[in-house]
Amino acid sequence: AVGAAAVGMRPIVQSLSSFLWVAMDQLISQAAKMRFMFGGQVSLPVVYRCGMIYGANSAAHHTDRPYPMLMNMPGLKIAIPTTPADAKGLLKTAVRDNDPVMFFEDNNLTGTRGEVEEDDDYTIPFGVADVKNEGNDVTVVALAGMLRRAMAVAEALDEEDISVEVIDPRTIVPLDTRTILDSVEKTGRLVIVDPAHKSCSVASEISAMVAQDGFWSLQSPIQRVTSLDCHFPFSPALESEVFPNEDKIADAIYATLD
Repeated sequence: AVGAAAVGMRPIVQSLSSFLWVAMDQLISQAAKMRFMFGGQVSLPVVYRCGMIYGANSAAHHTDRPYPMLMNMPGLKIAIPTTPADAKGLLKTAVRDNDPVMFFEDNNLTGTRGEVEEDDDYTIPFGVADVKNEGNDVTVVALAGMLRRAMAVAEALDEEDISVEVIDPRTIVPLDTRTILDSVEKTGRLVIVDPAHKSCSVASEISAMVAQDGFWSLQSPIQRVTSLDCHFPFSPALESEVFPNEDKIADAIYATLD
């Protein structure tokens, strides 16, 4: 795929995210660096579609969510769609981009239905987050399949007169920091829900960014709701304790309001 992209094609590679490791040298040492190493004389318009599985009893080998690791590698753009419309718009943008794009697809969202633009030129620009639900009391930034859970919690808490603003980053490289900071300035509280492990996660990066650039807006400590820093067990009873769920999200929101 790297060679094909270097000579003018626009390949799309599809794989489970857990299988990325066998191609990491080509991805990191070549695709991510080639434009830089060639002084801009070559572009690498390749898209890697990476399916993510968790919560399906797939055990440790098939439940990797490696986008935080790749976020730390210059040269890669990273998109994580959550709705059918976003999947179409972001994928078309990815295919038209002249740099390598990691396109992470949460398999828990497979089969999700929703309105989709029929326009063949419908695209969504990278680096533009979407406010899925407006609120005034607390900001929740939710990634991948966690968006659906966050929206359910927001709806439930509305009955308790707790107004939750839910933000979908849509891309994490580039990351729309302005939308997040503006929301935190309004609500004074922040919860980040990320299906990746907590250490060195996107949740950690967003927390650091807001602590640095929006500290004086905060009325309570930032809360991170992530998967535990352990392997995913095969056992359904144990697995459900590892990744974020609606109860954990609600508890984090309550914690910001104490």
